[in-house]
Amino acid sequence: MNAPARKPNFSEIDFNLSPFIVIWEVTQACDLACLHCRASAQPRRNPLELTAEEGYGLLEDIRRFGQPMLVLTGGDPMKRPEIFDLIDRAASLGLRVAMSPSATPLVTREAVEEMKRRGLMRMAISLDGAEDRSHDAFRRVPGSFQRTLEVVRDAQEIGLSLQINTTVTRHNRRELVELGERLKGWPGMALWSVFFLVPTGRGRSEDEITPEEYEDVLVWLYEFSKTAPFDVKTTAAPHFRRVILQQQAREKRQDQAGGKTAPRIGFALNAGSDRAPKGVNDGNGFVFISHTGEVFPSGFLPVSGGNVRQASIVDIYRDSPLFRSLRDADLLKGKCGACEFRKICGGSRARAYAVYGDFLAEEPFCVYEPGGQK
Repeated sequence: MNAPARKPNFSEIDFNLSPFIVIWEVTQACDLACLHCRASAQPRRNPLELTAEEGYGLLEDIRRFGQPMLVLTGGDPMKRPEIFDLIDRAASLGLRVAMSPSATPLVTREAVEEMKRRGLMRMAISLDGAEDRSHDAFRRVPGSFQRTLEVVRDAQEIGLSLQINTTVTRHNRRELVELGERLKGWPGMALWSVFFLVPTGRGRSEDEITPEEYEDVLVWLYEFSKTAPFDVKTTAAPHFRRVILQQQAREKRQDQAGGKTAPRIGFALNAGSDRAPKGVNDGNGFVFISHTGEVFPSGFLPVSGGNVRQASIVDIYRDSPLFRSLRDADLLKGKCGACEFRKICGGSRARAYAVYGDFLAEEPFCVYEPGGQK
């Protein structure tokens, strides 16, 4: 009998041995055509994607890590006919399972009920604007915004934990405040995952916000997190951890000057957070398996450390030169290599690769200069 899924003690996870989160892109097929799609998803499934039997074997191999969070993604995982069986198998192995379907007619209320019955712990849905116009422009499908709200409503009514993913670009940056306030009123919200665009797949560099705007958004997210009734995290913006520490230090100085003791929030920005209290980054606590079995440090860093058809995911993560180098902060170059925050931040390795062609290069969208912490 397999042990039931449980939340591990994250402080004891050795990222050299096990990731905190495993992403499996079960297919690249999707009925949407989003402007920023990392996968450059297509309507039809690739005949070379991992078979169901290969997938079941992969899930057993992932369980050798312990109990990392497993996220089934795409494309649209609903395009896999055996998706419910994959959820069921993963949950029966004791894995904590989340899924990020596309908000299309495939995600019926009955489908959401079946996912929960099979053992899905959380559903992640993308919402990239506070209103129809901006979100539908991202998704390039009219009515996508309203369909997203319908899926969210079904998940809430069924009692499935909810995560909202938002990709920040120059097109929607000014809507973040409105969107964040809207999310505060949603029941069932466990996490707002704010993605910062990496120019890969269909993502374009001209759609990114500036480094200064990054910093402004990260500081705002820190302030927002204090009153949000859910956890807040960033993807492809690990310098959020540096911002948190800087803001806490500033508040501590202000409170000490006023004779107060400042509370320390830490990286788990709300009580009950299931995020690691240390720096998860590409290849360091994080691993991504493509639809054809290639093992990448993240979905935004398309450099392979091996293929699960030829080697164990455990061996690739632990022993491949690619992953080992990404877990050695002393190999970082430029100002990331000189930065006092390099071991808790490390910069986006995916963005460094996208901009410079070198995943160990400095983070190109960070304004911080090493030695600036006071």
